[in-house]
Amino acid sequence: MTETHAIQILIHIAGAAALLIWAVRLVRTGVERGFTAPMRIWLRHSAKNRMLAAGTGMGAAVLLQSATAVAVLVSNFVSKGALASATGLVILLGADVGSAVVTQLLMVRQPILIPLLLLIGVTVFLRGEGSNTRQIGRIMIGLALIFVSLDMIRYATEPMISNPGTQAVMAYLGRDLLTAFIIGAAFAWGVHSSVAAVLLFVTLAGQSILPLTAAAAMILGANLGGGVIAFVLTYNAPIDARRMIMANLVLRGGGAAIVAFAIGAMPDLLMQLGSTPARQSINLHLAFNLLLALLTLPFVGSMMAAISAIMSEKSTSNGVLAATSVLDPALLDRPQRAMDCAARELLGMGQKIEQMLIAVDPLYDQWNGATANTITDQDKAIKQRHLDIKLYLARLGQKGMDEELSRRSMELASISSSLDSASDAIARNMLKLARRLDMQKLHFSQQGRDEISDFTDRVQSNVQLALNVMMNQNPAEARELVAAKEKVRKVEQKLQRSHIGRLREGLAESIETSNIHQETLRALKQINTAFSTVGHPILLRSGDLLKSRLA
Repeated sequence: MTETHAIQILIHIAGAAALLIWAVRLVRTGVERGFTAPMRIWLRHSAKNRMLAAGTGMGAAVLLQSATAVAVLVSNFVSKGALASATGLVILLGADVGSAVVTQLLMVRQPILIPLLLLIGVTVFLRGEGSNTRQIGRIMIGLALIFVSLDMIRYATEPMISNPGTQAVMAYLGRDLLTAFIIGAAFAWGVHSSVAAVLLFVTLAGQSILPLTAAAAMILGANLGGGVIAFVLTYNAPIDARRMIMANLVLRGGGAAIVAFAIGAMPDLLMQLGSTPARQSINLHLAFNLLLALLTLPFVGSMMAAISAIMSEKSTSNGVLAATSVLDPALLDRPQRAMDCAARELLGMGQKIEQMLIAVDPLYDQWNGATANTITDQDKAIKQRHLDIKLYLARLGQKGMDEELSRRSMELASISSSLDSASDAIARNMLKLARRLDMQKLHFSQQGRDEISDFTDRVQSNVQLALNVMMNQNPAEARELVAAKEKVRKVEQKLQRSHIGRLREGLAESIETSNIHQETLRALKQINTAFSTVGHPILLRSGDLLKSRLA
Protein backbone atom coordinates (compact mmCIF):
# COMPACT_ATOMS: atom_id res chain seq x y z
CA MET A 1 0.00 0.00 0.00
CA THR A 2 1.65 3.29 -1.09
CA GLU A 3 1.71 6.35 1.14
CA THR A 4 -0.66 8.25 -1.19
CA HIS A 5 -3.00 5.29 -1.32
CA ALA A 6 -2.96 5.00 2.49
CA ILE A 7 -3.86 8.69 2.88
CA GLN A 8 -6.77 8.29 0.47
CA ILE A 9 -8.06 5.29 2.42
CA LEU A 10 -7.83 7.20 5.72
CA ILE A 11 -9.70 10.16 4.20
CA HIS A 12 -12.44 7.83 2.96
CA ILE A 13 -12.75 6.16 6.37
CA ALA A 14 -12.77 9.51 8.19
CA GLY A 15 -15.44 10.86 5.83
CA ALA A 16 -17.59 7.76 6.28
CA ALA A 17 -17.21 7.93 10.07
CA ALA A 18 -18.14 11.62 10.01
CA LEU A 19 -21.26 10.82 7.98
CA LEU A 20 -22.16 8.08 10.46
CA ILE A 21 -21.83 10.45 13.43
CA TRP A 22 -23.86 13.17 11.71
CA ALA A 23 -26.57 10.74 10.54
CA VAL A 24 -27.07 9.41 14.09
CA ARG A 25 -27.36 12.99 15.28
CA LEU A 26 -29.84 13.76 12.47
CA VAL A 27 -32.18 11.00 13.63
CA ARG A 28 -31.92 12.14 17.25
CA THR A 29 -32.62 15.75 16.27
CA GLY A 30 -35.74 14.70 14.36
CA VAL A 31 -37.10 12.78 17.34
CA GLU A 32 -36.25 15.58 19.80
CA ARG A 33 -37.87 18.30 17.68
CA GLY A 34 -40.98 16.37 16.83
CA PHE A 35 -41.71 14.20 19.82
CA THR A 36 -39.95 15.51 22.93
CA ALA A 37 -43.15 16.62 24.67
CA PRO A 38 -44.98 13.25 24.43
CA MET A 39 -41.75 11.46 25.31
CA ARG A 40 -41.38 13.54 28.49
CA ILE A 41 -44.95 12.60 29.47
CA TRP A 42 -44.27 8.97 28.65
CA LEU A 43 -41.12 8.89 30.80
CA ARG A 44 -42.81 10.56 33.76
CA HIS A 45 -45.70 8.08 33.73
CA SER A 46 -43.28 5.14 33.81
CA ALA A 47 -42.60 5.55 37.53
CA LYS A 48 -45.41 3.13 38.46
CA ASN A 49 -43.17 0.04 38.52
CA ARG A 50 -39.61 -0.88 37.71
CA MET A 51 -40.25 -3.10 34.72
CA LEU A 52 -42.38 -0.42 33.11
CA ALA A 53 -39.68 2.17 33.85
CA ALA A 54 -36.97 0.00 32.30
CA GLY A 55 -39.14 -0.71 29.25
CA THR A 56 -39.89 2.98 28.84
CA GLY A 57 -36.20 3.84 29.02
CA MET A 58 -35.45 1.20 26.39
CA GLY A 59 -38.17 2.51 24.06
CA ALA A 60 -37.02 6.11 24.47
CA ALA A 61 -33.41 5.15 23.68
CA VAL A 62 -34.51 3.28 20.54
CA LEU A 63 -36.40 6.36 19.34
CA LEU A 64 -33.65 8.81 20.23
CA GLN A 65 -30.85 6.40 19.24
CA SER A 66 -29.03 7.61 22.33
CA ALA A 67 -29.02 6.54 25.97
CA THR A 68 -27.30 9.86 26.71
CA ALA A 69 -30.27 11.88 25.44
CA VAL A 70 -32.56 9.82 27.67
CA ALA A 71 -30.22 10.46 30.62
CA VAL A 72 -30.44 14.22 30.11
CA LEU A 73 -34.25 14.08 29.88
CA VAL A 74 -34.55 11.94 33.01
CA SER A 75 -32.11 14.13 34.95
CA ASN A 76 -34.50 17.04 34.39
CA PHE A 77 -37.34 15.06 35.97
CA VAL A 78 -35.22 14.01 38.93
CA SER A 79 -34.02 17.61 39.39
CA LYS A 80 -37.65 18.79 39.58
CA GLY A 81 -38.69 16.02 41.98
CA ALA A 82 -41.03 14.48 39.41
CA LEU A 83 -39.09 11.20 39.57
CA ALA A 84 -37.22 9.48 42.38
CA SER A 85 -33.53 9.01 41.63
CA ALA A 86 -33.89 5.21 41.99
CA THR A 87 -36.64 5.18 39.34
CA GLY A 88 -34.47 7.39 37.15
CA LEU A 89 -31.62 4.87 37.44
CA VAL A 90 -33.98 2.08 36.35
CA ILE A 91 -34.94 4.12 33.28
CA LEU A 92 -31.26 4.67 32.46
CA LEU A 93 -30.50 0.95 32.72
CA GLY A 94 -33.36 0.31 30.30
CA ALA A 95 -32.04 3.07 28.02
CA ASP A 96 -28.63 1.35 27.90
CA VAL A 97 -30.37 -1.81 26.66
CA GLY A 98 -32.33 0.29 24.14
CA SER A 99 -29.10 1.80 22.83
CA ALA A 100 -27.75 -1.72 22.27
CA VAL A 101 -30.97 -2.73 20.48
CA VAL A 102 -30.49 0.24 18.13
CA THR A 103 -27.09 -1.07 17.01
CA GLN A 104 -28.68 -4.47 16.27
CA LEU A 105 -31.35 -2.83 14.11
CA LEU A 106 -28.89 -0.61 12.27
CA MET A 107 -26.61 -3.50 11.30
CA VAL A 108 -29.38 -5.03 9.16
CA ARG A 109 -28.25 -4.91 5.53
CA GLN A 110 -31.10 -4.57 3.03
CA PRO A 111 -29.99 -2.87 -0.24
CA ILE A 112 -33.53 -1.76 -1.09
CA LEU A 113 -33.86 -0.05 2.30
CA ILE A 114 -31.52 2.88 1.50
CA PRO A 115 -33.24 4.21 -1.65
CA LEU A 116 -36.66 3.52 -0.13
CA LEU A 117 -35.90 5.50 3.06
CA LEU A 118 -34.35 8.34 1.06
CA LEU A 119 -37.26 8.53 -1.38
CA ILE A 120 -39.95 8.52 1.30
CA GLY A 121 -37.95 10.64 3.74
CA VAL A 122 -37.15 13.44 1.29
CA THR A 123 -40.73 13.47 -0.02
CA VAL A 124 -42.20 13.67 3.48
CA PHE A 125 -39.71 16.34 4.56
CA LEU A 126 -40.29 18.58 1.53
CA ARG A 127 -44.03 18.03 1.17
CA GLY A 128 -45.03 17.64 4.80
CA GLU A 129 -47.18 20.46 6.13
CA GLY A 130 -46.92 19.88 9.88
CA SER A 131 -43.72 20.19 11.89
CA ASN A 132 -43.98 16.62 13.18
CA THR A 133 -44.48 15.27 9.67
CA ARG A 134 -41.30 16.99 8.51
CA GLN A 135 -39.41 15.52 11.47
CA ILE A 136 -40.52 12.01 10.43
CA GLY A 137 -38.97 12.74 7.05
CA ARG A 138 -35.79 13.93 8.76
CA ILE A 139 -35.62 10.70 10.79
CA MET A 140 -35.99 8.53 7.68
CA ILE A 141 -33.26 10.47 5.85
CA GLY A 142 -30.99 10.05 8.88
CA LEU A 143 -31.58 6.28 8.97
CA ALA A 144 -30.78 6.00 5.26
CA LEU A 145 -27.55 7.95 5.73
CA ILE A 146 -26.53 5.66 8.60
CA PHE A 147 -26.80 2.67 6.26
CA VAL A 148 -24.93 4.59 3.54
CA SER A 149 -22.10 5.48 5.94
CA LEU A 150 -21.73 1.85 7.08
CA ASP A 151 -21.47 0.72 3.45
CA MET A 152 -18.88 3.45 2.86
CA ILE A 153 -16.84 2.20 5.83
CA ARG A 154 -16.97 -1.39 4.51
CA TYR A 155 -15.88 -0.23 1.03
CA ALA A 156 -13.11 2.06 2.31
CA THR A 157 -11.58 -0.54 4.63
CA GLU A 158 -11.38 -3.39 2.11
CA PRO A 159 -7.80 -2.48 0.99
CA MET A 160 -6.67 -2.58 4.63
CA ILE A 161 -7.60 -6.24 5.11
CA SER A 162 -4.46 -7.63 3.48
CA ASN A 163 -2.09 -4.82 4.46
CA PRO A 164 0.72 -6.09 6.76
CA GLY A 165 1.08 -2.77 8.62
CA THR A 166 -2.61 -2.59 9.42
CA GLN A 167 -2.63 -6.22 10.50
CA ALA A 168 0.29 -5.62 12.87
CA VAL A 169 -1.37 -2.64 14.58
CA MET A 170 -4.70 -4.39 14.90
CA ALA A 171 -3.07 -7.57 16.13
CA TYR A 172 -1.40 -5.55 18.87
CA LEU A 173 -4.79 -4.18 19.97
CA GLY A 174 -6.02 -7.79 20.05
CA ARG A 175 -3.30 -8.56 22.58
CA ASP A 176 -3.45 -5.30 24.57
CA LEU A 177 -7.11 -5.18 25.55
CA LEU A 178 -6.56 -2.38 28.07
CA THR A 179 -5.40 -0.03 25.30
CA ALA A 180 -8.29 -1.15 23.09
CA PHE A 181 -10.73 -0.52 25.98
CA ILE A 182 -9.36 3.00 26.54
CA ILE A 183 -9.45 3.79 22.81
CA GLY A 184 -13.07 2.66 22.64
CA ALA A 185 -14.03 4.85 25.61
CA ALA A 186 -12.15 7.86 24.27
CA PHE A 187 -13.65 7.52 20.80
CA ALA A 188 -17.22 7.25 22.12
CA TRP A 189 -16.61 10.32 24.28
CA GLY A 190 -15.01 12.22 21.39
CA VAL A 191 -17.90 11.67 18.98
CA HIS A 192 -20.47 11.98 21.80
CA SER A 193 -22.26 8.84 20.60
CA SER A 194 -21.71 5.31 21.85
CA VAL A 195 -24.06 4.06 19.09
CA ALA A 196 -21.85 5.49 16.34
CA ALA A 197 -18.72 4.14 18.06
CA VAL A 198 -20.13 0.61 18.41
CA LEU A 199 -21.34 0.55 14.79
CA LEU A 200 -17.86 1.54 13.61
CA PHE A 201 -16.09 -1.11 15.71
CA VAL A 202 -18.51 -3.85 14.67
CA THR A 203 -18.09 -2.92 11.00
CA LEU A 204 -14.29 -3.11 11.32
CA ALA A 205 -14.59 -6.49 13.03
CA GLY A 206 -16.88 -7.71 10.25
CA GLN A 207 -14.23 -6.68 7.70
CA SER A 208 -11.64 -8.79 9.62
CA ILE A 209 -9.60 -5.64 10.26
CA LEU A 210 -10.10 -5.59 14.03
CA PRO A 211 -9.47 -8.86 15.87
CA LEU A 212 -12.56 -10.06 17.70
CA THR A 213 -11.05 -9.54 21.15
CA ALA A 214 -9.99 -5.97 20.27
CA ALA A 215 -13.45 -5.16 18.89
CA ALA A 216 -15.04 -6.57 22.05
CA ALA A 217 -12.79 -4.50 24.31
CA MET A 218 -13.42 -1.33 22.30
CA ILE A 219 -17.19 -1.90 22.37
CA LEU A 220 -17.07 -2.36 26.14
CA GLY A 221 -14.95 0.77 26.36
CA ALA A 222 -17.62 2.62 24.35
CA ASN A 223 -20.08 1.72 27.12
CA LEU A 224 -17.83 3.47 29.62
CA GLY A 225 -17.47 6.45 27.26
CA GLY A 226 -21.26 6.68 26.88
CA GLY A 227 -21.65 6.88 30.66
CA VAL A 228 -19.01 9.61 30.89
CA ILE A 229 -20.83 11.71 28.26
CA ALA A 230 -24.00 11.80 30.38
CA PHE A 231 -21.98 12.56 33.52
CA VAL A 232 -20.29 15.57 31.94
CA LEU A 233 -23.51 16.92 30.38
CA THR A 234 -25.27 16.86 33.77
CA TYR A 235 -22.29 17.99 35.85
CA ASN A 236 -24.07 21.14 37.05
CA ALA A 237 -27.41 19.44 37.71
CA PRO A 238 -28.84 19.17 41.25
CA ILE A 239 -27.30 16.52 43.49
CA ASP A 240 -30.08 13.92 43.10
CA ALA A 241 -29.72 13.93 39.31
CA ARG A 242 -25.93 13.68 39.53
CA ARG A 243 -26.19 10.74 41.93
CA MET A 244 -28.38 8.88 39.45
CA ILE A 245 -26.00 9.56 36.56
CA MET A 246 -22.99 8.56 38.68
CA ALA A 247 -24.69 5.31 39.70
CA ASN A 248 -25.29 4.47 36.04
CA LEU A 249 -21.68 5.35 35.18
CA VAL A 250 -20.34 3.11 37.96
CA LEU A 251 -22.55 0.19 36.95
CA ARG A 252 -22.04 0.51 33.21
CA GLY A 253 -18.37 1.48 33.25
CA GLY A 254 -17.40 -0.86 36.07
CA GLY A 255 -19.32 -3.74 34.55
CA ALA A 256 -17.71 -3.13 31.15
CA ALA A 257 -14.22 -3.21 32.71
CA ILE A 258 -14.99 -6.50 34.51
CA VAL A 259 -16.31 -8.13 31.32
CA ALA A 260 -13.30 -6.89 29.33
CA PHE A 261 -11.00 -8.50 31.91
CA ALA A 262 -13.00 -11.74 31.68
CA ILE A 263 -12.71 -11.76 27.87
CA GLY A 264 -8.95 -11.24 28.16
CA ALA A 265 -8.74 -14.29 30.41
CA MET A 266 -11.27 -16.43 28.49
CA PRO A 267 -11.56 -15.21 24.86
CA ASP A 268 -13.44 -18.38 23.88
CA LEU A 269 -16.51 -16.92 25.63
CA LEU A 270 -17.13 -14.80 22.54
CA MET A 271 -17.58 -17.91 20.40
CA GLN A 272 -20.90 -18.54 22.16
CA LEU A 273 -22.39 -15.27 20.88
CA GLY A 274 -22.65 -15.92 17.14
CA SER A 275 -21.10 -17.41 14.04
CA THR A 276 -19.20 -14.36 12.68
CA PRO A 277 -16.95 -11.74 14.33
CA ALA A 278 -19.45 -8.96 13.53
CA ARG A 279 -22.35 -10.90 15.03
CA GLN A 280 -20.32 -11.96 18.07
CA SER A 281 -19.15 -8.44 18.85
CA ILE A 282 -22.56 -6.78 18.42
CA ASN A 283 -24.27 -9.54 20.42
CA LEU A 284 -21.75 -8.94 23.19
CA HIS A 285 -22.91 -5.32 23.36
CA LEU A 286 -26.56 -6.34 23.72
CA ALA A 287 -25.86 -9.25 26.09
CA PHE A 288 -23.73 -7.06 28.37
CA ASN A 289 -26.32 -4.29 28.74
CA LEU A 290 -29.25 -6.72 29.08
CA LEU A 291 -27.45 -8.82 31.71
CA LEU A 292 -26.36 -5.68 33.58
CA ALA A 293 -29.96 -4.44 33.73
CA LEU A 294 -31.38 -7.79 34.86
CA LEU A 295 -28.76 -8.25 37.59
CA THR A 296 -28.91 -4.73 39.01
CA LEU A 297 -32.62 -3.84 38.79
CA PRO A 298 -33.46 -5.49 42.14
CA PHE A 299 -30.71 -3.53 43.89
CA VAL A 300 -31.14 0.01 42.54
CA GLY A 301 -32.43 1.24 45.91
CA SER A 302 -29.34 0.00 47.73
CA MET A 303 -27.13 1.36 44.97
CA MET A 304 -28.64 4.82 45.24
CA ALA A 305 -28.30 4.73 49.04
CA ALA A 306 -24.59 3.91 48.71
CA ILE A 307 -24.02 6.65 46.11
CA SER A 308 -25.93 9.14 48.28
CA ALA A 309 -23.65 8.37 51.20
CA ILE A 310 -20.59 9.02 49.03
CA MET A 311 -21.96 12.06 47.16
CA SER A 312 -23.28 14.13 50.04
CA GLU A 313 -24.72 17.57 49.34
CA LYS A 314 -22.41 20.36 50.37
CA SER A 315 -23.78 23.23 52.37
CA THR A 316 -24.10 26.44 50.36
CA SER A 317 -25.32 28.67 53.16
CA ASN A 318 -22.05 30.63 53.29
CA GLY A 319 -20.47 32.56 50.48
CA VAL A 320 -23.53 32.62 48.22
CA LEU A 321 -23.23 35.38 45.68
CA ALA A 322 -26.28 37.58 45.18
CA ALA A 323 -27.66 37.91 41.69
CA THR A 324 -26.34 41.04 39.98
CA SER A 325 -27.57 42.94 36.96
CA VAL A 326 -25.58 42.87 33.72
CA LEU A 327 -27.12 46.16 32.53
CA ASP A 328 -23.90 48.15 32.41
CA PRO A 329 -24.56 51.95 32.25
CA ALA A 330 -21.01 52.47 31.01
CA LEU A 331 -21.97 50.79 27.71
CA LEU A 332 -24.84 53.16 26.86
CA ASP A 333 -22.51 54.98 24.47
CA ARG A 334 -21.92 51.68 22.65
CA PRO A 335 -25.45 50.64 21.56
CA GLN A 336 -24.61 47.17 20.23
CA ARG A 337 -22.81 46.14 23.41
CA ALA A 338 -25.58 47.64 25.53
CA MET A 339 -28.17 45.70 23.53
CA ASP A 340 -26.24 42.49 24.22
CA CYS A 341 -26.34 43.32 27.94
CA ALA A 342 -30.12 43.71 27.78
CA ALA A 343 -30.42 40.36 25.96
CA ARG A 344 -28.32 38.67 28.67
CA GLU A 345 -30.52 40.20 31.36
CA LEU A 346 -33.60 38.87 29.56
CA LEU A 347 -32.09 35.39 29.44
CA GLY A 348 -31.50 35.49 33.19
CA MET A 349 -35.07 36.69 33.65
CA GLY A 350 -36.37 33.75 31.62
CA GLN A 351 -34.28 31.26 33.60
CA LYS A 352 -35.70 32.57 36.89
CA ILE A 353 -39.25 32.19 35.56
CA GLU A 354 -38.45 28.64 34.49
CA GLN A 355 -37.37 27.91 38.08
CA MET A 356 -40.64 29.40 39.35
CA LEU A 357 -42.65 27.17 37.00
CA ILE A 358 -40.77 24.08 38.15
CA ALA A 359 -41.27 25.02 41.82
CA VAL A 360 -45.00 25.79 41.66
CA ASP A 361 -46.20 22.44 40.26
CA PRO A 362 -45.48 20.34 43.42
CA LEU A 363 -47.52 22.85 45.49
CA TYR A 364 -50.68 21.50 43.87
CA ASP A 365 -50.02 18.21 45.68
CA GLN A 366 -48.56 19.49 48.94
CA TRP A 367 -48.43 23.10 50.05
CA ASN A 368 -45.09 24.46 51.20
CA GLY A 369 -45.03 27.97 52.64
CA ALA A 370 -41.29 28.43 52.20
CA THR A 371 -41.47 27.53 48.50
CA ALA A 372 -44.46 29.86 48.05
CA ASN A 373 -42.56 32.75 49.66
CA THR A 374 -39.59 32.06 47.40
CA ILE A 375 -41.82 32.20 44.30
CA THR A 376 -43.38 35.46 45.50
CA ASP A 377 -39.95 37.01 46.13
CA GLN A 378 -38.80 35.81 42.72
CA ASP A 379 -41.81 37.48 41.10
CA LYS A 380 -40.89 40.78 42.78
CA ALA A 381 -37.34 40.42 41.50
CA ILE A 382 -38.65 39.69 37.98
CA LYS A 383 -40.75 42.84 38.08
CA GLN A 384 -37.72 44.87 39.12
CA ARG A 385 -35.70 43.35 36.28
CA HIS A 386 -38.48 44.19 33.83
CA LEU A 387 -38.48 47.80 35.01
CA ASP A 388 -34.68 47.99 34.87
CA ILE A 389 -34.62 46.65 31.30
CA LYS A 390 -37.26 49.14 30.14
CA LEU A 391 -35.42 52.08 31.71
CA TYR A 392 -32.08 50.89 30.35
CA LEU A 393 -33.46 50.58 26.83
CA ALA A 394 -35.14 54.00 27.17
CA ARG A 395 -31.85 55.61 28.20
CA LEU A 396 -30.17 53.84 25.32
CA GLY A 397 -32.73 55.32 22.93
CA GLN A 398 -31.87 58.80 24.14
CA LYS A 399 -28.34 58.32 22.84
CA GLY A 400 -29.61 57.85 19.30
CA MET A 401 -29.61 54.57 17.35
CA ASP A 402 -29.93 53.45 13.78
CA GLU A 403 -33.17 51.84 12.57
CA GLU A 404 -31.99 48.24 13.08
CA LEU A 405 -30.89 48.79 16.68
CA SER A 406 -34.06 50.73 17.41
CA ARG A 407 -36.13 47.81 16.18
CA ARG A 408 -34.04 45.42 18.27
CA SER A 409 -34.64 47.58 21.32
CA MET A 410 -38.41 47.41 20.80
CA GLU A 411 -38.20 43.63 20.38
CA LEU A 412 -36.33 43.21 23.68
CA ALA A 413 -38.79 45.47 25.49
CA SER A 414 -41.70 43.43 24.11
CA ILE A 415 -40.13 40.14 25.20
CA SER A 416 -39.48 41.59 28.65
CA SER A 417 -43.18 42.49 28.99
CA SER A 418 -44.21 39.00 27.90
CA LEU A 419 -41.89 37.36 30.42
CA ASP A 420 -43.23 39.63 33.15
CA SER A 421 -46.76 38.43 32.32
CA ALA A 422 -45.53 34.81 32.56
CA SER A 423 -44.17 35.55 36.04
CA ASP A 424 -47.57 37.03 36.95
CA ALA A 425 -49.34 33.89 35.76
CA ILE A 426 -47.22 31.79 38.12
CA ALA A 427 -47.09 34.01 41.21
CA ARG A 428 -50.54 35.61 41.05
CA ASN A 429 -52.57 32.83 39.47
CA MET A 430 -51.05 29.37 39.89
CA LEU A 431 -49.71 30.05 43.38
CA LYS A 432 -53.11 31.25 44.59
CA LEU A 433 -54.85 28.28 42.97
CA ALA A 434 -52.51 25.84 44.70
CA ARG A 435 -53.14 27.66 48.01
CA ARG A 436 -56.92 27.32 47.49
CA LEU A 437 -56.55 23.57 47.04
CA ASP A 438 -54.69 23.36 50.34
CA MET A 439 -56.95 25.65 52.36
CA GLN A 440 -60.15 23.98 51.16
CA LYS A 441 -58.65 20.46 51.52
CA LEU A 442 -59.45 19.66 47.90
CA HIS A 443 -57.81 17.19 45.53
CA PHE A 444 -57.96 16.78 41.78
CA SER A 445 -59.30 13.56 40.35
CA GLN A 446 -56.45 11.26 39.27
CA GLN A 447 -57.20 11.89 35.60
CA GLY A 448 -57.41 15.63 36.17
CA ARG A 449 -54.08 15.72 38.00
CA ASP A 450 -52.42 13.67 35.29
CA GLU A 451 -53.74 16.06 32.64
CA ILE A 452 -52.34 19.09 34.47
CA SER A 453 -48.98 17.36 35.00
CA ASP A 454 -48.73 16.38 31.33
CA PHE A 455 -49.69 19.88 30.20
CA THR A 456 -47.13 21.38 32.59
CA ASP A 457 -44.45 19.10 31.10
CA ARG A 458 -45.36 20.31 27.61
CA VAL A 459 -45.14 23.96 28.65
CA GLN A 460 -41.85 23.41 30.51
CA SER A 461 -40.40 21.82 27.37
CA ASN A 462 -41.40 24.88 25.33
CA VAL A 463 -39.93 27.21 27.97
CA GLN A 464 -36.61 25.37 27.67
CA LEU A 465 -36.79 25.69 23.88
CA ALA A 466 -37.49 29.44 24.21
CA LEU A 467 -34.40 29.89 26.38
CA ASN A 468 -32.34 28.02 23.77
CA VAL A 469 -33.72 30.30 21.06
CA MET A 470 -32.81 33.36 23.13
CA MET A 471 -29.22 32.12 23.23
CA ASN A 472 -28.67 30.81 19.70
CA GLN A 473 -31.20 32.88 17.65
CA ASN A 474 -31.74 29.78 15.48
CA PRO A 475 -34.58 30.35 12.93
CA ALA A 476 -35.45 26.62 12.76
CA GLU A 477 -35.86 26.40 16.53
CA ALA A 478 -37.72 29.73 16.57
CA ARG A 479 -40.17 28.33 14.03
CA GLU A 480 -40.58 25.20 16.14
CA LEU A 481 -41.24 27.36 19.20
CA VAL A 482 -43.94 29.46 17.53
CA ALA A 483 -45.54 26.37 15.97
CA ALA A 484 -45.72 24.82 19.44
CA LYS A 485 -48.01 27.66 20.51
CA GLU A 486 -50.76 26.34 18.24
CA LYS A 487 -50.19 22.80 19.52
CA VAL A 488 -50.55 23.98 23.11
CA ARG A 489 -53.76 25.82 22.24
CA LYS A 490 -55.27 22.67 20.75
CA VAL A 491 -54.15 20.51 23.69
CA GLU A 492 -55.61 23.03 26.15
CA GLN A 493 -58.96 22.96 24.34
CA LYS A 494 -58.92 19.15 24.35
CA LEU A 495 -58.21 19.08 28.10
CA GLN A 496 -60.97 21.59 28.79
CA ARG A 497 -63.42 19.34 26.90
CA SER A 498 -62.20 16.32 28.85
CA HIS A 499 -62.77 18.17 32.11
CA ILE A 500 -66.31 19.16 31.09
CA GLY A 501 -66.96 15.51 30.28
CA ARG A 502 -66.00 14.50 33.83
CA LEU A 503 -68.33 17.19 35.18
CA ARG A 504 -71.18 15.69 33.17
CA GLU A 505 -70.43 12.31 34.69
CA GLY A 506 -70.87 13.89 38.14
CA LEU A 507 -67.37 13.04 39.41
CA ALA A 508 -67.26 14.75 42.82
CA GLU A 509 -63.55 15.59 42.79
CA SER A 510 -63.85 17.21 39.36
CA ILE A 511 -66.85 19.31 40.43
CA GLU A 512 -65.11 20.58 43.59
CA THR A 513 -61.92 21.54 41.76
CA SER A 514 -63.47 22.61 38.46
CA ASN A 515 -62.54 26.30 38.54
CA ILE A 516 -59.03 25.59 39.83
CA HIS A 517 -58.47 23.01 37.10
CA GLN A 518 -59.63 25.26 34.27
CA GLU A 519 -57.80 28.36 35.55
CA THR A 520 -54.58 26.37 35.93
CA LEU A 521 -54.78 25.25 32.30
CA ARG A 522 -55.37 28.84 31.19
CA ALA A 523 -52.43 30.09 33.27
CA LEU A 524 -50.12 27.48 31.74
CA LYS A 525 -51.32 28.42 28.26
CA GLN A 526 -50.60 32.09 29.06
CA ILE A 527 -47.05 31.19 30.16
CA ASN A 528 -46.48 29.25 26.94
CA THR A 529 -47.80 32.17 24.85
CA ALA A 530 -45.51 34.58 26.67
CA PHE A 531 -42.39 32.53 25.95
CA SER A 532 -43.38 31.88 22.33
CA THR A 533 -42.94 35.61 21.63
CA VAL A 534 -39.19 35.02 21.87
CA GLY A 535 -39.31 33.50 18.39
CA HIS A 536 -41.35 36.23 16.71
CA PRO A 537 -38.53 38.73 15.96
CA ILE A 538 -36.34 36.00 14.49
CA LEU A 539 -39.10 34.77 12.19
CA LEU A 540 -40.02 38.31 11.16
CA ARG A 541 -36.43 38.88 10.04
CA SER A 542 -36.36 35.57 8.13
CA GLY A 543 -39.77 36.20 6.51
CA ASP A 544 -41.35 33.11 8.08
CA LEU A 545 -43.95 34.97 10.13
CA LEU A 546 -47.03 36.45 8.48
CA LYS A 547 -49.30 39.02 10.08
CA SER A 548 -51.94 36.49 11.01
CA ARG A 549 -50.19 33.12 11.23
CA LEU A 550 -46.99 31.11 10.69
CA ALA A 551 -45.97 30.83 7.04
